[in-house]
Amino acid sequence: MIPLRDSHPAGRFPFWTIIIISLNIFFFYLEITSVNIEAFIAQFALIPSLVDFSNLETLKPFITSQFLHAGLLHIGSNMLFLWIFGDNVEARFGFFVFPVIYLLSGATGGYLQYIMMPESSIPMLGASGAVAGVLGAYFVYFPNHNVKTLIPVFGFPTVMEIPASIMLIYWFFTQLFSGFASVSTTTAEIGGVAFFAHIGGFATGWVFAKLFR
Repeated sequence: MIPLRDSHPAGRFPFWTIIIISLNIFFFYLEITSVNIEAFIAQFALIPSLVDFSNLETLKPFITSQFLHAGLLHIGSNMLFLWIFGDNVEARFGFFVFPVIYLLSGATGGYLQYIMMPESSIPMLGASGAVAGVLGAYFVYFPNHNVKTLIPVFGFPTVMEIPASIMLIYWFFTQLFSGFASVSTTTAEIGGVAFFAHIGGFATGWVFAKLFR
C-alpha cells in the first residue's frame, strides 16, 4: 500500500516537516557525491558492533544515521510517508516538541535494533524509525482520518480511501511479523531492512502521543 494523501490538511505551515525532508535530501546528496561512499556511511551510519556506551562519540550515529539512505527508493518512500503524515502530527505536538519526538523515535528505534543484533557490522541507516514514530503518533491522534492509498487489486493499481487506523495497524503488524521472523534467521535483518527500528520508532511515537494527549 502506497499512501498518496490524507483527508484532513493540518491547517498550518509544516515548518519542521519541510526542514527535515530538506535535510534528508541534502545529506543524501552529500552521501552519493562523496569521494568514498563506503567511508561516508561507515562514519555516520549506526554500526552496532562499534557502539560503546562509555564512549559518547560512538553514540552519535543514533542520530546521524537517520539522515542517510540506501538509495532513491529508500529516501523517496520515507519522505513520502513523512510528507503525508508529518504535518498533522507536527501541528498536534507543536513547534518545539515535534522535532524532539521525531529524533527520539529514530534513536529509540535504532537502539531496539541494536539490542536485537549488537554484534552486527552491517551499517544501519535511514529515517524509517523516526518516520515510524510519526506514524505511531498519527495513529493515536487521527485514527479516523481517511488516507487515499494506491493498492494493487488483482495486479492492477487502484486508488482507494481507507481509514488511517486500518492502514497503520496493517503496516505495524507487517513490521512486527517480519521482525520476529527475522530473529529465526542467522541475522536480525531481512533484505537489509531494520524491522525492529520501525517497531521501536512506532511505539515511541505512540507512547508520547498518548502522554501529550
